[in-house]
Amino acid sequence: MGIALLVLYAVCMLCILAYSVSQAHLVFLYLRSKKTARLSPALPGHLPRITVQLPIYNEPLVVERLIRKVAQFDYPKELLEIQVLDDSTDGTVATIARLVAEFRQQGIDIHHVRRDVRTGFKAGALAHGLTFCKGEFIAIFDADFLPEPDFLKKTIGHFADARVGAIQVRWEHLNRNYNLLTRLLAMTLDAHFSIEQRGRGAGGNFINFNGTAGAWRKQCIADAGGWSADTLTEDLDLSYRAQLKGWKIAYLEEYSAPAEIPMLMPAIRSQQYRWNKGGAEVARKLLGRVLTSGFPLHARIHGVFHLLNTAIFPCLLVAAIVSVPLLPWLDASGMRQLFLAVGMALFAGFLILSVFYWVSIRQRLHGNAPALRAFFTQFPLFLCMSMGLSLFNSIAVVEGYLGRKTPFVRTPKFASTDTEAQRASVRWGIPPVIALAEGLLALYFIFGLVLAFRANYYPFLLFHLMLATGFGLLFIYSAKHARAE
Repeated sequence: MGIALLVLYAVCMLCILAYSVSQAHLVFLYLRSKKTARLSPALPGHLPRITVQLPIYNEPLVVERLIRKVAQFDYPKELLEIQVLDDSTDGTVATIARLVAEFRQQGIDIHHVRRDVRTGFKAGALAHGLTFCKGEFIAIFDADFLPEPDFLKKTIGHFADARVGAIQVRWEHLNRNYNLLTRLLAMTLDAHFSIEQRGRGAGGNFINFNGTAGAWRKQCIADAGGWSADTLTEDLDLSYRAQLKGWKIAYLEEYSAPAEIPMLMPAIRSQQYRWNKGGAEVARKLLGRVLTSGFPLHARIHGVFHLLNTAIFPCLLVAAIVSVPLLPWLDASGMRQLFLAVGMALFAGFLILSVFYWVSIRQRLHGNAPALRAFFTQFPLFLCMSMGLSLFNSIAVVEGYLGRKTPFVRTPKFASTDTEAQRASVRWGIPPVIALAEGLLALYFIFGLVLAFRANYYPFLLFHLMLATGFGLLFIYSAKHARAE
């Protein structure tokens, strides 16, 4: 039994190390791309017609500011169409109707699009709007985004290359410094929208549209098979299908659109569940096509790591759980040194990831002193929280790989910024069942901490301390936000 656990532990450690090495290569590609200046293409002489799609579902706090922002786009009115794809069942419907009537009186081509049944959720709404839209290009913004008036003019020129089927811009964060949770989520999103997206694009690898704050060529959507609701991440799914058909996705790090980060634990869980399960569903659906495609070997390898990156959570969770019963067995079996050697793979992976996030933070803050402060105050807690989320995210990933279908659950928005009062009423309460399990795991790893100390496995003191901290924080925040309204 001990040998089987050790083998399982070793396999998980090597998977984590392999993932970290792939991230290190993205850092290299990113830094290399930064040495080359990128010129913004000029506006085309003949501006194309653009449809802006705003998929909405019960967003009473943010829908008005979004529609007003999009109505201010600096683009010829005769070439701009706005579709408010409204599947709401609450007062959002009346708000949208009022705003649409107001802007139609001002000569803006804006439509309030309602469906009888919310078939296909967001993917279904986008596909429905495409059946009668006027635009050659389709810009998409989720409810919490606030694009600048020149967004279309800044980005549309990148479609001059006929091979470009979609563009994606960087996300900025309206409430980055609202609380610890938003600061940690901002850090991981910043790394994705700098190193991962630009690194993949610069290296000629598969990248993805992030569901919002970007635009598609309508012809590309049709050629790739259209929006599909058979995964929870319809954006990742369509991105890969489009690239497998030969289209390119251009990532524009130099442009951004601000949006809200989930600031309460229930909202974070809904977003994490959707992203991780959806990623696993897309891997189940398209991994074989990526492996057998005619893309270069490096692109297929990075595509595999991209589609399977959510598997890092089950690997981390399994390795963490089995590490505790292995501790007393190892001394008796004489495999102490082997266990420590295998464990070094985990610490090597953490070291590589620290470089990955350091580069991202350094690029954003443009100075060593503020970057060092941010790194050392946030990165350790980020690692702890990521470990704490491993149980919840692992459940989502396994469900995705097994093909278990669940409905699309939106992430609630509160119109929150760094300076505004919190819109949600937050009170302590009984946490959900998953948080109770996370609390038990916190106690489990405290026990592991004691075992590691008594057996002189000092390298694992830090590992188990971080696990106990992460699961403990998840439990505390879940209880603190259990009665959010």
